[in-house]
Amino acid sequence: MRRALVIAPNWIGDALMAQPLFSRLVKLHPRIQIDALAPTWVAPVLERMPEIRDVYATDLAHGKLQMLRRWQLAGDLRAERYDVAYVLPNSLKSSLIPWLANIPLRIGYTGESRYGFLNVRHANPPKDTRPPMVKHYAALAYAPGANPPDDLPLPRLESDPNEASRVSARFNLDTRVPLLVFCPGAEYGPAKRWPPEHFAALARMVGQSFPYTQIIALGSPKDSPLAQAIADQAPNVRNLCGQTALGEACALISRASAVVTNDSGLMHVAAALRRPLVAIYGSTDPRHTPPLSELAKVQWLHLDCSPCFARECPLGHLNCLRELSPEQVFDDLRGMLVAQR
Repeated sequence: MRRALVIAPNWIGDALMAQPLFSRLVKLHPRIQIDALAPTWVAPVLERMPEIRDVYATDLAHGKLQMLRRWQLAGDLRAERYDVAYVLPNSLKSSLIPWLANIPLRIGYTGESRYGFLNVRHANPPKDTRPPMVKHYAALAYAPGANPPDDLPLPRLESDPNEASRVSARFNLDTRVPLLVFCPGAEYGPAKRWPPEHFAALARMVGQSFPYTQIIALGSPKDSPLAQAIADQAPNVRNLCGQTALGEACALISRASAVVTNDSGLMHVAAALRRPLVAIYGSTDPRHTPPLSELAKVQWLHLDCSPCFARECPLGHLNCLRELSPEQVFDDLRGMLVAQR
């Protein structure tokens, strides 16, 4: 049996786009056993992937070296005798633990000049020719320079109906009526966040056309002020941002009739849970990091200045999101809610 350790990405969306790599590894090596080392805020997503056996949730802070803690983690992993490590982040520090743990085969992109720490290195693709992230990660299942197949599976998460019922009961949500989820945040920055007043206008449209629909906002504590601004303008929206753990948010999304979301980690969660969703793009590019689901609709104006990939609008107007009207989003959302009746 081949034992593999995955050093997972630091972002929820990237972790989900890595799942086809895990699926491909299982297909190529049917007796492989895959574990993952992941930040605590990403671990619940990996725990819901059927290919992953165990997840080691780490307390490593993003952007910090924390060499002593990495040495301790490597010592714990050394006893597991892994055969191979797949290092998905590009940073030098992400390659330290498998090297310190004496894992003999260490695979990843060259990244930050990791020549001594990885012994199977894939060349970093130029930014202007980089493939979609799913294919970028899946290439690590093959020898450097080889092309992964185009028919990669879509990312998928497993859901537990009992967990969804328990979490719904905790928040007094009626499981007999439709649930619409808003995800108004985006950790990357304001240039990815549809204005709260647009979310509020959309909620009022839903209230008029689908009066029995429950609307909740999900996200991190940082997103709570955004969600509260929506709820202040649309009383039919309930702000749950910061009140759910990621696993609980996954459970609620799994029973949503539809999701309206910025380009964020929760967008990729909704896609992987096979929920109908409308994905709103501003400064980023849906051709590179789309919601990977046949049930997803993308709203993107693709102005001359978009995508700029900036955290904040460099021109100061945010037209890529402000000019994307609630009516445009409602046109897609209406059909999803009708289908769920």
